[in-house]
Amino acid sequence: MRILFLGDVVGRSGRDAVLAALPGLRAGLGLDLVVVNAENASHGFGLMPDFATALFAAGADAITLGNHAWDRREIIPFIAREPRLVRPLNYPPGTPGAGAAVVEVAGGRRALVVNAMGRLFMDPLDCPFRSTAAELARYRLGTGAPGSQGVQAIVLDFHAEATSEKMAYGHSFDGQVSLVVGTHTHCPTADHQILPGGTAYQSDAGMCGDYDSVIGMTKEGAAARFWRRTPGERLAPAEGAATLAGVFVETDDTTGLAVRIAPLRQGGRLSQIMPDV
Repeated sequence: MRILFLGDVVGRSGRDAVLAALPGLRAGLGLDLVVVNAENASHGFGLMPDFATALFAAGADAITLGNHAWDRREIIPFIAREPRLVRPLNYPPGTPGAGAAVVEVAGGRRALVVNAMGRLFMDPLDCPFRSTAAELARYRLGTGAPGSQGVQAIVLDFHAEATSEKMAYGHSFDGQVSLVVGTHTHCPTADHQILPGGTAYQSDAGMCGDYDSVIGMTKEGAAARFWRRTPGERLAPAEGAATLAGVFVETDDTTGLAVRIAPLRQGGRLSQIMPDV
């Protein structure tokens, strides 16, 4: 299975770039599964239902969220009826939506997409490690997996601040999933690798947004907060040319484990890199 994960979509610049590029990426890379983190897609904070609908129409099979999941109140009734929109599974019981989704892909195959949120320097949610382990216990990875609980790929989006927590999470589920990829810090890391157990890993996919910014926000407003240490105007997304940043993974359907991982960066300011196919 060929999988593309795109990091946090930030504001209009990132959103428009993803909507324009995704159909071509699906065709050009022969993608079977596309997962997009879009928790910053609506003016930098949260996700509006119409933007989610547009991302699905452009080719996203699942959308993940994070700590800005509830910044747009309109998303609450939408997530209740749209199973492909996945919020962190370690929110407390009773939170709207779900933390995992099974997505049907070509050839009668299925993929499980899980979203979890870290706790270091983040909101004190339930334990993401135990929550993820409980979710994974319900499924079996690979073509040989029996019954309705078999899936050919499992993607974990770990929305977290600390690289140490992301690495610990990745190693904890090595050999059990196809890909563990970090989101939230908006800076693509250079540590893409296949872990010893066969799980593809990257600490952070980066963002889809304007990199002439402070993690996607306008430079002046963001810098002023550090200079003055006083509240200023609300941060606004930068709206220059966006770079799409993400991770391409190819898996073995028999085992569900990764055989290849490569970064993807397209457009904007960062060095360009596209996976060979």
